[in-house]
Amino acid sequence: MALSLSSSILPFSNFSLNPQSSRRIRKRNALHMAVRSSLSGDSTLLLQAAKYTVDSFVESGMVIGLGSGRASGFAIQYLGRQLRSGAVRDIIGIPTSVDSASEAAKAGVPLDQYRDSSRIDLAFDDADVIEEESLAAVIGRQKMKGGESIIQEKTILRTAGKLILIATAKQYQGVIDGSIPVLIKSINWLETAEEIDDLFLGDAENFVTQVGTKLLHGPLGGDFPLVTKEGHNVLDVIFTSPIQNLAEVAECLDQVVGVVEHGVISRIPCTAVIATEEGLRIVDNSVKIEGSRV
Repeated sequence: MALSLSSSILPFSNFSLNPQSSRRIRKRNALHMAVRSSLSGDSTLLLQAAKYTVDSFVESGMVIGLGSGRASGFAIQYLGRQLRSGAVRDIIGIPTSVDSASEAAKAGVPLDQYRDSSRIDLAFDDADVIEEESLAAVIGRQKMKGGESIIQEKTILRTAGKLILIATAKQYQGVIDGSIPVLIKSINWLETAEEIDDLFLGDAENFVTQVGTKLLHGPLGGDFPLVTKEGHNVLDVIFTSPIQNLAEVAECLDQVVGVVEHGVISRIPCTAVIATEEGLRIVDNSVKIEGSRV
């Protein structure tokens, strides 16, 4: 089934929210100005996107999946302020990572752990990149430190009744490139890595993430390859050629024996909140896609 995307731009110059949200904001103009003055560039834009996400989609009584990343951090902080002011009530947050749990605790957002029976009304998360035509996305590029879990993050996102992805204009791309984090079983992981390498021969290179480094140091991860809390190795599949179809890449990875999970979100209805210099671009994938997955 083809995707149906709706898109709109909300300029910052005449940015307006619902009346209740406007009343909330007027009480905090001084605080918001102080926050803005300490931010610059993408952070200022992501702050606006985060506030819009909370004001537009969060309702009292919701159980909310709390994402990871800068924008999600801003959204969690703002949600905490809204709870303290009484603008929203009875919110429960389910964190997708150690970082989001810590941010929520500092913001005063009540937390619960994810369970198989958990009902999640809404989830928001940062996307590293979003594919324009499909709203397929990549998450987890900058988040893997050993304590985080793509498995937990994606489970919460797929459970949510509504998913919001937040990104900047630079991350909203017609053609995707760069890395996709892939979790692979530690047993016989080298064979799995070689199969992935053969699968994308000429288009991508594999590197095993090394503990304590921002850069990747080789296909074997040096002396200290990163292992997730579930005991899986993290393989970064770095595409040197443009990815023509992110969903197809995800399907190929799903079929490789030894692959546990990966950072691609695809074939799922969601709303993307894109922070641009001109304002917020809201793109909605409104059609339930056959074979939807995340």
